[in-house]
Amino acid sequence: MSMAGNLRKVTSLGRGGRLRRVARLARRRPRVDLSHPARSPLGSSVVNCVTYRDGVRVPGGVGLVDAVERVRRRGDGFVWLGLHEPTDEEFADIAELFDLHPLAVEDAVEAHQRPKLERYGETLFAVFKTVCYVEHEELTATSEVVNTGEIMVFTGQDFVVTVRHGRHGSLGPLREELESDPQQLAKGPSAVLHAVADHVVDDFLTAIDAVQTDVDLVETAVFAEDGARLDPGRIYQLKRELLELKRAVVPLGRPLEELATRPIRVVAPEIQAYFRDVSDHLLRATEQIAAFDELLNSILQAHLAQVTVAQNEDMRKITAWAAIVAVPTMVCGVYGMNFDHMPELGWRYGYGLVLGVIAVACLTLYRGFRRNDWL
Repeated sequence: MSMAGNLRKVTSLGRGGRLRRVARLARRRPRVDLSHPARSPLGSSVVNCVTYRDGVRVPGGVGLVDAVERVRRRGDGFVWLGLHEPTDEEFADIAELFDLHPLAVEDAVEAHQRPKLERYGETLFAVFKTVCYVEHEELTATSEVVNTGEIMVFTGQDFVVTVRHGRHGSLGPLREELESDPQQLAKGPSAVLHAVADHVVDDFLTAIDAVQTDVDLVETAVFAEDGARLDPGRIYQLKRELLELKRAVVPLGRPLEELATRPIRVVAPEIQAYFRDVSDHLLRATEQIAAFDELLNSILQAHLAQVTVAQNEDMRKITAWAAIVAVPTMVCGVYGMNFDHMPELGWRYGYGLVLGVIAVACLTLYRGFRRNDWL
């Protein structure tokens, strides 16, 4: 659709009154970035709506419809609309304004999607899984190690719509960082898409560095003197959380490769080099996760081997003591059969002699077992 056609569509929709609710939504409630913990969340899903021209924020607060209309009338700049967990009703008018595909809209509202990249006409739809490391004093069998969320990005010729799910993955600092670099932001909506991808992958690396500390602690505990007493649930829990991290990181490789190598209309050619750098960082994260997975498998096998060795040692001790106890049990059993004609029954020193023989036999067995490390 041409620029003039888009402008006529926005104008006609505005006259129809259907999109006035979007304008009122953006004007009525203050724009608050829900990612900042010091600020209280509002009832609206709109986090911020800003127009950029030549990489600089256009001053003055205007409604979403007016902002889009001005950008398309001038033919330069773009609108960045940020949303946090919008409902179907809140997103319906926005989807109509930007002509977003219904399938992409459904994914953006419902969330729980795999990282992916899809093209719908002139619009690019990208899904990123965000990861946050959960601090804990000690890793247990029920500890939460990583928490995941999602960021969906709709990228067009003159707009960017970001939809965030979850309480982490802040885009407020990212917006401020981009605004401090007008030259990069002037490259258009694809610069925002790259910044979001780079932000997500950086969070991956941060979480992976923190997970490595947990892996090192578990490894140290397994190979400690009492490693056999370690709860294997800690290792399984860490592997389970690592699997969740893997589901967020690994599927993103293909979308980033496509953004870095294939020509896409809404992605500026000079931005593709930046996507290649992000793809390299993602490859590093993927390799680290694979290494952690293999290391945890080895740690688990080593722990099971230690448990088996400890059990064998216990069985040897039990067997050794059972052999020692068998000597007096056998002798006393023989002399407890109450026969009339048995050796030394009438001898005065027979009782002491039998006890002495039992003691010498038990001591001999004990020293033999100690010499062979059975006791």
